[in-house]
Amino acid sequence: MLSAVSPFNKHYDDISVTAAACGHHSKSQIFHSKSQIFHSKLKKSGEENLLAILKRRWWKYMILGLIDIEANYLVIKAYQYTTLTSVQLLDCFVIPVVLLLSWFFLLVRYKVLHFVGVGVCLLGMGCMVGADVLVGRQQGLGDHKLLGDLLVLAGATLYGISNVCEEFIVKNLSRVEFLGMMGLFGSFFSGIQL
Repeated sequence: MLSAVSPFNKHYDDISVTAAACGHHSKSQIFHSKSQIFHSKLKKSGEENLLAILKRRWWKYMILGLIDIEANYLVIKAYQYTTLTSVQLLDCFVIPVVLLLSWFFLLVRYKVLHFVGVGVCLLGMGCMVGADVLVGRQQGLGDHKLLGDLLVLAGATLYGISNVCEEFIVKNLSRVEFLGMMGLFGSFFSGIQL
């Protein structure tokens, strides 16, 4: 396992941000080529071209792109402070966040069994954070493990926000528009973080 002082960790953030930038750039290129090839089809179906979308909704996609990039960065950064198991388990905090936000903003209604599942999930996450802190104190890394756990929880919360916004945009606007704008603004913010 890599420790917080490993020389590999110094370059790990750059590698993950570079990978995210490449992914977002690819999405952006696909959107631009799709909108150019099917420009007449877009006009018939009522969808807008790139400039019209940027004029009307640029700030929304900018915020969403920033949320998505920062969520990825926080989760990747957490690997420096806590264990792989903790990051993978705590990243499941996305589920309760999505359930809660979907309930209030998308007006999705869930059954009692869904809420019981989320309660068990939250209980398990609390136990995981507690175990990390106790084990970390014995090893002299309690604060580092807690910081890593908090970074994962913050990243998972941002992922949940991003997922609910994605659901709203795909249902009400266009999947192509969402992927293209996330690619455009995601590659922009990834490039800044490099």
